[in-house]
Amino acid sequence: MKAITQDRYGTADVLAVSDIPDPVPADDEVLVRVRAASLNGSDRENLAGRPFYARLGGLRRPRSPVPGSDVAGVVAAAGASVTDFAPGDEVFGELVGYRGGLAEYVATPPRLLARKPPDLSFTDAAAIPQAGCIALRSTRGLRPGDRVLVNGAGGAGGAFVIGLAEHHGAVVTAVDRADKAEHLLHAGADHTVAFEEEDWADHRARYDRVVDLVAHRSPHRVHRALRPGGAYLVVGGYTRVLVATLLAGPPIRWTTGKRVGVLAVPQSRADLEEVTALVTGGAVVPAVDRVYRLDEAPAAFARLAAGDNQGKIVFEIP
Repeated sequence: MKAITQDRYGTADVLAVSDIPDPVPADDEVLVRVRAASLNGSDRENLAGRPFYARLGGLRRPRSPVPGSDVAGVVAAAGASVTDFAPGDEVFGELVGYRGGLAEYVATPPRLLARKPPDLSFTDAAAIPQAGCIALRSTRGLRPGDRVLVNGAGGAGGAFVIGLAEHHGAVVTAVDRADKAEHLLHAGADHTVAFEEEDWADHRARYDRVVDLVAHRSPHRVHRALRPGGAYLVVGGYTRVLVATLLAGPPIRWTTGKRVGVLAVPQSRADLEEVTALVTGGAVVPAVDRVYRLDEAPAAFARLAAGDNQGKIVFEIP
């Protein structure tokens, strides 16, 4: 089968289109004929091997050479012990280990897959899993009128966070490059901040929740942007910032009453089905930036690495 392979960490130049053996599903796996796959910020990190936690799947090189975690496709075969799905079922979801999706076929345990709604295209379905589940968890508990800031909102997952926050009735400020302002407003943001021109961390006591998708500021600084009782949630960013946030969270809460922490987003079929119901119900729309072929992978990853994408980059695999 055709697949994108990565034999070392680096830039998009390390990617190649390769012919590799078709995967054979184990008794507890399904074989999925991939119709579409999307990229996330984690794919950018897994390509570069930075931050350091991106090397948990291989210290010197990726143990699984095929990148890509979010897929949509058709079950081609099912292992003897699989009861959830049968050949011909249309499915989508995340892959265990966050790799293997940029290929014509992938073998995976079915526990993270869900049935694709018939009125949802493979392209839109592939755009949902990781970004949608992050958005679902990061916006839970919001109330009408809450003021929410989303940092890194113009990338792969920001539009989902904006859309779900708006669905909850929040007033949303989206932060990214100035040239992404129109995209952010289209996604549902009420206000935009261009990070080249203004530092949102200087906003004092303005937000009930900050969702930081690209954290690089000290938690001792950013919590000042929160209103009393507010929450700062780190989803991704520099390793040192994630560690600092974990350590600083308890004392900040004790002294200020504000919640500062790293948002845990475990892979979950239940979360995927919940956010997909919001998509099919019209509460939020997947933002697809561009669609690529497998042989265009270097260009797609280069666009992701440069931060030029406005929404999800999706591969269609005919």
